[in-house]
Amino acid sequence: QQMYFYTAFLLACIYFLCKLFSQLRISRFFLMLFFLKKGILGGFVFLSPATPFVFTRLLFLFLHARNACSAACEGPWQSPLTCSPWAFRQQSPPLNALSFPHQEELKQLNSMLGFEVLTMLCVPVISRATSQVVALACAFNKLGGESYTDADEHAIRHCFCYTSTVLSSTLAFQKEQKLKCECQALLQVAKNLFTHLDDVSVLLQEIITEARNLSNAEICSVFLLDRGSHELVAKVFDGGVVDDESYEIRIPADQGIAGHVATTGKILNIKDAYSHPLFYRGVDDSTGFRTRNILCFPIKDENHEVIGVAELVNKINGPWFSKFDEDLATAFSIYCGISIAHSLLYKKVREAQYRSHLANEMMMYHMQVSDDEYTKLLNEGILPVAAIDPNFAEFTYTPRSLPEDDTPMAILSMLQDMTFINSYKMDRRTLVRFCLMVKKGYRDPPYHNWMHAFSVSHFCYLLYKNLELANYLEDIEIFALFISCMCHDLDHRGTNNSFQVASKSVLAALYSSEGSVMERHHFAQAIAILNTHGCNIFDHFSRKDYQRMLDLMRDIILATDLAHHLRIFKDLQKMAEVGYDPKNKQHHSLLLCLLMTSCDLSDQTKGWKTTRKIAELIYKEFFSQGDLEKAMGNRPMEMMDREKAFIPELQISFMEHIAMPIYKLLQDLFPKSSELYERVASNREHWTKVSHKFTIRGLPSNNSLDFLDEEYDLQTMGDSNGVRMNGCLDAEEGPTEAALE
Repeated sequence: QQMYFYTAFLLACIYFLCKLFSQLRISRFFLMLFFLKKGILGGFVFLSPATPFVFTRLLFLFLHARNACSAACEGPWQSPLTCSPWAFRQQSPPLNALSFPHQEELKQLNSMLGFEVLTMLCVPVISRATSQVVALACAFNKLGGESYTDADEHAIRHCFCYTSTVLSSTLAFQKEQKLKCECQALLQVAKNLFTHLDDVSVLLQEIITEARNLSNAEICSVFLLDRGSHELVAKVFDGGVVDDESYEIRIPADQGIAGHVATTGKILNIKDAYSHPLFYRGVDDSTGFRTRNILCFPIKDENHEVIGVAELVNKINGPWFSKFDEDLATAFSIYCGISIAHSLLYKKVREAQYRSHLANEMMMYHMQVSDDEYTKLLNEGILPVAAIDPNFAEFTYTPRSLPEDDTPMAILSMLQDMTFINSYKMDRRTLVRFCLMVKKGYRDPPYHNWMHAFSVSHFCYLLYKNLELANYLEDIEIFALFISCMCHDLDHRGTNNSFQVASKSVLAALYSSEGSVMERHHFAQAIAILNTHGCNIFDHFSRKDYQRMLDLMRDIILATDLAHHLRIFKDLQKMAEVGYDPKNKQHHSLLLCLLMTSCDLSDQTKGWKTTRKIAELIYKEFFSQGDLEKAMGNRPMEMMDREKAFIPELQISFMEHIAMPIYKLLQDLFPKSSELYERVASNREHWTKVSHKFTIRGLPSNNSLDFLDEEYDLQTMGDSNGVRMNGCLDAEEGPTEAALE
């Protein structure tokens, strides 16, 4: 007994020294020496779940013992246990290897320890301050092959009676040290996050990096919650930011592990991913990656609403993510939520500044509608369409033949003929001012100007008159389509979406994250005109109709982006195959998109002379953009490069892949529109003959537009009738064959 006392006192002194130097490993070493002196082959100290420092690898092997320890921690310890870990909940005599209830687990234990377990003694370590279990001392294989006795148990208990306080203090000291390191790490995280508030994508990338480093995870993903579509969206990954919206990941906000966390708002720690019902292993099977464990936690704003979800995959230095990782993730998510919320707010402020800048730029450029022009149009009676031209309502009519000054009256005449002015009780003064403001809202690039918008609007009128659209769409949908045609290219600068992004223009800064940069700007300018005093033609609408009108205009104008058309083309084909269903809301939306695209490309449905001249206008605009790109040091696309473009081949490709399929779909849905498809096909044949002729001659020259003036004296044609046709004239249907020969 005296020897045990001196040994315990010596160990207590050693623990005190270890506490000063925070060397818990030395404490374990001397405990090991003590166990060896007592004739024990191996000894380990397992910290209970109540303490943050556990031998994770070994504690995993003694999972049942851990559960028992957890139960024991609920109250003061009553009596020591001499048992195997699997029999921890009940007092029993020392067991040998043959007495273990789970032989398979015994084999695993032997494998992990590196020796065969024959006997084992487990003694709880009790805190003298709290009477709670703080550790579990396990001794294996008493020398001599004997079983452990009560004396062995008493010796171990007696030792820890003197050392448990120092052990608890050492653990508390290490815990404080780790908390200090955690606080320092989180402060550094806060510094890193709040220095990237100007760019959400960069901020999310920083969040991914910091979360992965803090938790020692292999992979981290961050999803933001899109409440509009009720989806979780990820555009930033471990590899970087994805600029192309087609490569972003969208998942339903109520499905999968991330969806579960987004819905419940609670952290989810999955130790075995493959055994969890919410985990989808198809991605692992296709990529060869193996997901072992997952820690998924919500990111909330200051109102405690979920704005995103972060997902950590595969703990590097452990079998799974621990409770400590959960606490760290919870603290980390607070910084994430604050930084993301402020970043989004900062983005809104910048967008407001950009909009203000654009609005001022537009007002300075266009000025105001003159009172004389407004008064003249207001006092004149609205002409019937037949008074404008007897063939005004025919597909063969060329709207560009109308003088530009007469186009506002033509707009009023078409609205009157479609009965929208009367049915919607539109104020004449508001309508006149709106039409003139829209006309003023267009700049003067070669093609995307007011005459293009007027031609598109006129084609919408032709579709209404000739295809009886009232039997397919609601009045408000047709009205929205016509107004959208008027506004669909407002403030066009003669450059496309890719140029805006490449040049990092104000428009790109404002709209590039949503895609369809120019189309969103056109819609925004339409709204700006509607919000101008005396121009809101929808101000008398009900709240419901007003909101629906704006939603329809947005969707229709965005449909003018050919990238959008290509995305829905298969849906359009399917609708044409099964037949249009007026009761199907999706069919209504698809039909409106198809009609808008048909109107936008309607110049291709006119005679050859118009089509030919339109090509000149389009490529003048394209080549101007190409020149700007070259000045910026960029290489323009072939169609934008005046030195490389071969217009006939480009036109043939455009008609075959874009125009003809569109009007073929229109013909399938509306047999009365067959002449449109036939005329587009005819123009395609004309371009084929021109291409063949120029191939024989070895053209084009360095200026790809030369052949238009060289082969056809267009100015002479335009002046022959004594009327400026805005560059187009179709007095006869197509050129003579001699001209093409």
